[in-house]
Amino acid sequence: MRLKPRAFEYIKATSLQDVFSVLDRHGDEAKILAGGQSLVPALNMRLAAPEIVVDVNAVEALRGIAVVGDSLRIGAMSRYVEIAASELVARHAPLIASAIPFIAHAAIRNRGTFGGSLCNADPASELPACALALRAVFNLAGSAGERAVAAEDFFLGTYTTALEPTEVLTSVDIPLAMDGTVSYFDEVARRRGDYAMAGLAACAERRGGTLADVRLVFFAVSDMPHLAAGAMAAADGQAVAGLDIEAVCAALGADFTPQEDLTTSAATKLQLMKVLTRRALTAFAGGEA
Repeated sequence: MRLKPRAFEYIKATSLQDVFSVLDRHGDEAKILAGGQSLVPALNMRLAAPEIVVDVNAVEALRGIAVVGDSLRIGAMSRYVEIAASELVARHAPLIASAIPFIAHAAIRNRGTFGGSLCNADPASELPACALALRAVFNLAGSAGERAVAAEDFFLGTYTTALEPTEVLTSVDIPLAMDGTVSYFDEVARRRGDYAMAGLAACAERRGGTLADVRLVFFAVSDMPHLAAGAMAAADGQAVAGLDIEAVCAALGADFTPQEDLTTSAATKLQLMKVLTRRALTAFAGGEA
């Protein structure tokens, strides 16, 4: 196997207009370099062979973490290590703060970027599931203008998103966590840092002793993050004190059949999904997960 990329032109962008100019001219033949933790290995193994690589590390418009109105805005170039250290993320999007330590290893988290993970759309990645659970809105921009895409509409399949070849993800807006918001993140992997065999990003509202607006999003079990509608409906409105966790797990089994992969059968993945669901709901009810 070759471990050297095919020759390509390198452009270091300093503004979004620089990026738009390249994408308008070259479309799919151009690749954006952010953290490079997925792109560089793909280049070296020639799984990707673009004509042009556009480095966006100097584009300040893609950086920053701030509260904007009733949302937390995370710039696409925010690195995992920056998100992990952010008090704003810990306060307003605790689910994401909980997920960051599960991502690969420290060396990857030092360079990898929030937007890079979302645009790569690896079905075993943690952050796409968090974005879907939190009803994130993706802010996309190109020379033709800007548009906002809900997380439910952004992920289309394995390594496939609604991002057009001439667009770039600039930032993501996440509704601020409210009083009573509870969240839970966990995954099962053979070793810490390996891809998960199954993972869960979950959140809900505790209102007057009941659970409401329950969101259960699984990853590494399908071709994209899976919103478990049947299990969510079974949990929604249940009293916290008498939460029927097994009924939710039963609904999960009726709602979805996971996709097996090279190492884990569909039956094993479903069992792991139920284990993770029990942990999350136990935590939501105030017990030990």
